[in-house]
Amino acid sequence: MSDSPRSKGPWLPPRWVIRTAWAVHRGLYRITGGRFALQRAKPQKWGTMRLTVTGRRSGKDRPVILAYVEDGPNLTTLAMNGWGEGDPAWWLNLQANPDAHAVWPDGERLVRARVAEGAERERLWAVWRETNKDLDEFSSRRSTRTDIVVLEPRAG
Repeated sequence: MSDSPRSKGPWLPPRWVIRTAWAVHRGLYRITGGRFALQRAKPQKWGTMRLTVTGRRSGKDRPVILAYVEDGPNLTTLAMNGWGEGDPAWWLNLQANPDAHAVWPDGERLVRARVAEGAERERLWAVWRETNKDLDEFSSRRSTRTDIVVLEPRAG
């Protein structure tokens, strides 16, 4: 057994497993019309939503299934890229065009994305930590900060 830092701490599945799991979620959403792929967030448990963003290069709709936690009227998610390095494509797309469409078990709405900063970020990180006791450990495996993305309702 290796004594490297990656061998200590909570187990994280290989990246291909994480990517496959989210691909299965997307497939289930498509096949079932959304009936089985989305889960409602509960106290101390994140839910799953479908977020459709606009591709920063293609201009095409890019749907993705993401974990979410509600914060009042807002939905929040982590830009964690399966705990791998770099920002996920959906977050890069939102930085270029923050308007998106969210669908979750309680409804759907147009949203505008922004990154949580300062005291809001600390508060939301604590909320996310309640959903996963290993959050700090997983986040520390990345060389960059894991952004918390706030999806605010928008008109239109």
